[in-house]
Amino acid sequence: MTMWRWLAVLLACAAAEAAPGTLVAPEMLSSAAGPMVVTVWLPPGYDAGQGRYPVLYMQDGQNLFDAAARATSWNRHTWGADGVAAELIAAGKVRPFLIVGIDHKGPDRWRQYYPQKPFARLIPDQRRPLVAEGGAPFSDAYLRFLVNELKPMIDGRYRTRPERAATFVMGSSMGGLISLYALAEYPDVFGGAGCLSTHWLMAHPGPELPPTEPLFAAYAGYLKDKRPVPGRIWFDHGTAGLDAGYAPYQDRIDALLTGLGWKPGVDFISKTYPGADHNEDAWRARLADSLIFLLPGK
Repeated sequence: MTMWRWLAVLLACAAAEAAPGTLVAPEMLSSAAGPMVVTVWLPPGYDAGQGRYPVLYMQDGQNLFDAAARATSWNRHTWGADGVAAELIAAGKVRPFLIVGIDHKGPDRWRQYYPQKPFARLIPDQRRPLVAEGGAPFSDAYLRFLVNELKPMIDGRYRTRPERAATFVMGSSMGGLISLYALAEYPDVFGGAGCLSTHWLMAHPGPELPPTEPLFAAYAGYLKDKRPVPGRIWFDHGTAGLDAGYAPYQDRIDALLTGLGWKPGVDFISKTYPGADHNEDAWRARLADSLIFLLPGK
């Protein structure tokens, strides 16, 4: 190969690595669950091609994309999901896909993400302190928006692959709770979920709240009875901050899914990251691992 050919190859590789994709301006949508702000990221090459793409729906849209583009991140730290995805696509480690980020609803975030059917399993004395300051969860209405309103809009507006095998959902902390709940509630819609630092404590620990065990047991009991259809789930957690309390509960979820016929290492991954904390920087550092599992390159 001539020197000029080598130079052309190197320039092409550099251009591919630098290609950031396209971040569509945030859009506010009206829904039965209230106003929802949605941001779409299109992978590099989308505008120039004719192909169809898998879609990853992600919770906490304010915290997903580059801080220069989304200055609404509560702590000015983001997952950098667009940059991570672009690098993985350029390297052939994942197949090209769209990201749809849905903003959380601020002070009502826990109500948006707390799984509603497990909540209904709690006795009144357990529910009462959870709703004292904001009211009951509306996560079922949120998921109806996601499945019945947002997904049809995305599939109609963009060149997507709408089938279950190409539709994924992801979130961290309570966003992990709702993402697993979405997979269980809508097995014909979602083929995989990414649950990073899943908040198995269900609520922030404190003397005014019920102990974790009955809250977790309600969610685990729901999953056992629901018997979610095997797909692909990525679980992970660190060992610092809030993540330090997750391991025994994650072990029980892993055993529950295995008992339901899910194959560890095939249908789901459960990974621990020693020293990792409960924040966007930690999730950004391991986002690539979850994407490679859910959307592996050909």
